[in-house]
Amino acid sequence: MSDPVLQAVPLGMPWQTADPFLFCVHHLDRYPAANEHMGPAASLTVRDIGMDFSGADGWSMYHGSVVPGFPQHPHRGFETVTFVRQGLVDHSDSLGATARFGRGDVQWLTAGSGIVHCEMFPLLDRAGPNTTELFQIWLNLPADDKMVDPYFTMQWDEDIPRLALCDGEGRRGELTVIAGTIDGIQPLVAPPDSYASSAESDLAIWHVVLEPLTSWEVPLAASADTTRTFYVYKGSMAVAGHSVDTSTGVVVRPLELVDVVAGPAGAEMLVLQGRPIGDPVAQYGPFVMNDRAGIEQALVDYQTTGFGGWPWPTDDPVHARHAGRFARHADGRIEEPEAPGGEASA
Repeated sequence: MSDPVLQAVPLGMPWQTADPFLFCVHHLDRYPAANEHMGPAASLTVRDIGMDFSGADGWSMYHGSVVPGFPQHPHRGFETVTFVRQGLVDHSDSLGATARFGRGDVQWLTAGSGIVHCEMFPLLDRAGPNTTELFQIWLNLPADDKMVDPYFTMQWDEDIPRLALCDGEGRRGELTVIAGTIDGIQPLVAPPDSYASSAESDLAIWHVVLEPLTSWEVPLAASADTTRTFYVYKGSMAVAGHSVDTSTGVVVRPLELVDVVAGPAGAEMLVLQGRPIGDPVAQYGPFVMNDRAGIEQALVDYQTTGFGGWPWPTDDPVHARHAGRFARHADGRIEEPEAPGGEASA
């Protein structure tokens, strides 16, 4: 019998991924108490404001100058999937959509022909701390779908399916189903032009938390050419008998059963799988096309049209401190997951 484990590699920044994924970043920032502007109540003098990825004192400002985060920037040719486990994100885009989400929510954004958006991390607790933890996954689009209309959608924590795991000794775990059916549990509907919306993609994004020493047999993928990677980012585990420490990516064979066993402190991992798109990839910063000509056209289009322009008064808008989780779509439809009934019309 062949070894189910194909490769184990240390996680970098960003994480190395395989087609159809472009990369994945895990942000974990332990922000201090908030100031009156929803930024950190701490000196910023030692930071390279506008380009702070230092991680000093356990957190970064990134491209933010007052509130941490990423002010307006463009994308074309791929999708972003943002899963926020702790803290909040304030989103605004060139479609006119805006949102505050986090604490288990997922935002799925198909950039397609082009969109400009910002992602700011407002700090609300004046007493602190304000820990923010999120994964952002870049998922490629096939050549025929590079120029589809941009699409913004939310998956609210209250609606996202979860699979309860339990081994023969009663030890437990939980699997969050962002994409990809598992054990009969269907994910929420993917955006209409997403690669995930194709049954041929065999695409899955699962977040797995295992209690100490919990064992789990991972189901088979659907296709022999599917790529499947376990990203162990907290704790440790044994994967098909191989000891895997934290901050390790493990590539496994898709059509062999794989047993994982959490270490003595438990384990958390992100599973990314999918059939490769197989198209050539040309990337220039926030643009992902198939060749140099596609990149050059993206630059021209962005300089000419601004992908619809920026309808917000600042490059880094944030919502009021008292605002709850919500989304206002480009058509004016409003979602409020914590409101009675879960949704209200504009």
